[in-house]
Amino acid sequence: MIDFYIWYTSNARKVAIMLEETGLDYQTHVIDIGRGDQFTPEFLTISPNNKIPAILDPDGPDDGPIAVFESGAILVYLAEKTGSFLPANGAARYDVIQWLMFQMASVGPMFGQYNHFHNYAREDLDYARERYTKECNRLYRVMEKALVTRDYIAGDYSIADMALWPWASIFAGRGQDPSEVPHVVAWAERVGARDAVKKAVEVVGASPRTGPIDDTHWENMYGATQYLDH
Repeated sequence: MIDFYIWYTSNARKVAIMLEETGLDYQTHVIDIGRGDQFTPEFLTISPNNKIPAILDPDGPDDGPIAVFESGAILVYLAEKTGSFLPANGAARYDVIQWLMFQMASVGPMFGQYNHFHNYAREDLDYARERYTKECNRLYRVMEKALVTRDYIAGDYSIADMALWPWASIFAGRGQDPSEVPHVVAWAERVGARDAVKKAVEVVGASPRTGPIDDTHWENMYGATQYLDH
């Protein structure tokens, strides 16, 4: 059984979708990143960058356990472990990989910065808010153009869709008018209707913590604690 380390984030939802789509047995372990669970020595042996998600698979490729961190790497690992949702070779494989990298390198970081400067920054920085709003809009347009001729971002449903959906299906939370990207809206509805996606959203739902971010959470996520040598 795979140990799956989560907090209630878009990146964890990506991996939950893949686990549900493949039917692999797994159990979740909640790492409260606001309370500092990610800095424990035990977790750092699994995820040295102190981020979730991460997995520990006792049945690794070399007849032993393997720990994998970084959500994109986990998706590739699970795809190759099961032979699912990533073509084995040819141009189709690289189409999936390039859209997966698009999510990892652009959509995740830029959408995350939008969220930070609109919801968590302790200073009102108009430049940052404008910059990341415009970049989110641009990235949505990139997806919109690709989805004009495709039901899924790389043709067939794949780990690239699983990576993008938790981030790109929240339009208002990214400063995007959905009427401007109708093909992305249709894609988001198509992916969201899958049984495995619905189950994954139940497994990794909204954060149970409500109300304003407190000082401990702030320091662990964005402040001095994040930069200590753990």
